Amino acid sequence: MVQRTGEEPLNERAQHLLRALVHRHIRDGQPVGSRALTRESGLELSAASIRNVMADLEDAGYIQSPHTSAGRVPTDRGYRFFVDSLLKVRSVQGLDADSLRIRLEGGQDAESLVDSASNLLSGLTHLAGVVTLPRRDYGAIRHVEFLPLSERRILAIVVLNDHEVQNRVIETDRQYTAAELQQVSNYLSAEFGGQSVSEVRRGLLDAMQADQQHMNSLMTAAIRVANELFSESGDAGEDFVMAGETNLMTFAELSSVEKLKELFEAFGRKRDILHLLDRCLSADGVQIFIGEESGYRAFDGVSLVTSTYQSDDQVLGVLGVIGPTRMEYDRVIPIVDVTARLLGHALKPGH
Repeated sequence: MVQRTGEEPLNERAQHLLRALVHRHIRDGQPVGSRALTRESGLELSAASIRNVMADLEDAGYIQSPHTSAGRVPTDRGYRFFVDSLLKVRSVQGLDADSLRIRLEGGQDAESLVDSASNLLSGLTHLAGVVTLPRRDYGAIRHVEFLPLSERRILAIVVLNDHEVQNRVIETDRQYTAAELQQVSNYLSAEFGGQSVSEVRRGLLDAMQADQQHMNSLMTAAIRVANELFSESGDAGEDFVMAGETNLMTFAELSSVEKLKELFEAFGRKRDILHLLDRCLSADGVQIFIGEESGYRAFDGVSLVTSTYQSDDQVLGVLGVIGPTRMEYDRVIPIVDVTARLLGHALKPGH
C-alpha cells in the first residue's frame, strides 16, 4: 500500500528504539531524551546503551539533535524508514464507512463531490485536505451545446453522465453563426453521444485522417470545433480544492510567521502542489512525500499523503492530506485510501 524504498538495514534493537522515538515525537512534538526513550521503548537497556544506539542512529542520519536540547528528533530520512519499514497501519474498521459514504453520495456534480471529499479529509485528520478536480476525459458524453461569444470565441457546454455539466471557452479558426453552431451541436451529439472523451478524440483523429474531399462543410466544421473542445491541453490537473489549511497553524513547527507565509504562498500559487499531485497520477496505491522529498523548499517540514481516485479502472484525479512530518501516518493512510475509493465510486457514471 505504501511505496517502499531501499534503505540500509538497521539491527532489531535500533529499529525498536527508532520506532519508539518516532511515536513519542509524533505524540508530543518535543525532542526525546534517552531517559524518556527508556520508558517509551520498554526495553531492559541501560541509559548508556540507549545513548549509544541513539548516537549510531544520528550518525546514520535517522535522528538529529536540535540546537538547545539533549534530546533527539527524527529526520526526514528517519521518518521515511519508519513509514517504509516500521509502520503498522491501523485497520479501517475504526472508520464508519457508511457514514463516510453518505457524505460522498453520487448524484452531486463533480465539483461538489470534490469539495465534500476535501472537507472530509480535513475533518477526519485535523490537517489540510486536497483533491484535484476530475480529469475532463472521464464519463460519457450526453449532449454538446455551443453559444457564440465574440469574434472567434465560443462557449461550449458539455453534459456528462446525465448530471455533470462542464463549460469551456474555445477559440476557432473563423467566426461561426448561431445556426452553424446548432448544426455542429446536433451532429456531435448524434455522432458521439454516449462515448467517453477519449473515444471522441480517437473518432476525431480517424475523421481528420479520412479523405477530406468526401467531407461536407458541416462535418468539416464539426471536426474543427470539436477538436478544439476536446483537446488534451484542457484536461485535468489544472485545479484543486483544499480545506483545513488553518489546521496547520496549530503545530508549533509550522506556526512561525515565515513558515506560514511560505506555505500559504505555495498554496496560493497552486503550481507546486499541482506538480506534486501530477507525479502521483501514474502511481499505484498510497504515495507519501516527506519533507524535502517534495523538492520544494516551502514543503520542508511538511508531509503529503496521497492516493489516486478512479472509476471503472480509469484514474480521474488525486486526493491527499498535507500536514507536518510528525503526522499520525498509521491513521492518515487508511483515511486517504478509503476516501479515494469512496470518491471514485461516487463519480461512477449513473451512480
